Amino acid sequence: MEFVPKWIAWEITRRCNLRCVHCRSSSEMEVTGHPDFSTQEAFRVLDDIVSYANPVVVLSGGEPLTRQDVFEIARYGTDKGLRMCLATNGTLVNEEICEKIKTSGIRIVSLSLDGADAEVHDDFRSQKGAFEGTLNAARLFKKHGIEFIINSSFTKRNQEQIPQVYKLAKELGATAWYMFMIVPTGRGEDIMKELISKEEYDGILDWHYTMEKDEDLMLVRPTCAPHYYRVVLQKNKEEGTAVKRRTLKFSTGGSKGCLAGQLICLVDVDGNVLPCSYFPKPAGNIRQQSFKDIWENSDLFKDLRDFKKYKGRCGSCEFVNVCGGCRARAYSVYGDYLEEEPFCSYTPVKLRKAE
Repeated sequence: MEFVPKWIAWEITRRCNLRCVHCRSSSEMEVTGHPDFSTQEAFRVLDDIVSYANPVVVLSGGEPLTRQDVFEIARYGTDKGLRMCLATNGTLVNEEICEKIKTSGIRIVSLSLDGADAEVHDDFRSQKGAFEGTLNAARLFKKHGIEFIINSSFTKRNQEQIPQVYKLAKELGATAWYMFMIVPTGRGEDIMKELISKEEYDGILDWHYTMEKDEDLMLVRPTCAPHYYRVVLQKNKEEGTAVKRRTLKFSTGGSKGCLAGQLICLVDVDGNVLPCSYFPKPAGNIRQQSFKDIWENSDLFKDLRDFKKYKGRCGSCEFVNVCGGCRARAYSVYGDYLEEEPFCSYTPVKLRKAE
């Protein structure tokens, strides 16, 4: 595997107009003492990235639409040849925003949808009207010809609606639907008791496999669920067939589980370069080092790319190259990012033989 940065999420603000229960950055609208970086520094970061690589760059947050210069940043990246994308909760989207998205060269937008109705979604987002805001944004994107993805995060409080959320995403005309299995970081640490159990997790992945076999319009992908790639291989072998998995031109390819620090990373609002959006341990800081130096020389990234260092069942697993276990979840639950995936129920062949 060639370890090149293909996808970078960039937290351009810590401000957000919602207060979601699972938020990795614990974002709020009123932030004191920690201002966002300037427009000029944003340009410098993009210059640094593009001098080394040509990844997809997703402007995220917080809520990126709370920054007045978000479209200046997007346009600058577009002019540099980067594929610029936007991640929004949808509540601030209007006709004017849609025109600016198109003018700035943003290629695709991701929307958040965590329930099939207002009661569930608004509870998850801690804001009444959030559900209607997402639906309105989807309608506007369709009207303006803006391609969009729907991201949905699940815990025990909304897992029963997974099939309905998938159906709604399809009805809204999304290009892709990403089913996120929560990693408890940031504000998400407060809902540890709401994490979906191993047994239920397996059932959800089985449901996704069956659904994906029949899905012919929309790309569907479980996210932060790396053992799904083991499930696909096992079921393909059992059934003697291979599921034709759709790909997205703005994705990392979708052929492997955990990609943290291998093909993807997050740059947070303070300049820290993290393995992924749910992994709070920094590999370095772009205010002190070049992005290239961090990507190529960070001890953390080197560890994540060395599967022989993985511990527990992951370290013994014959599927480690296609799954790898969620490194952020291992870090969150065990305090050790090289430990086994805590929400995987599979026992590797090597360990079964040793019993």
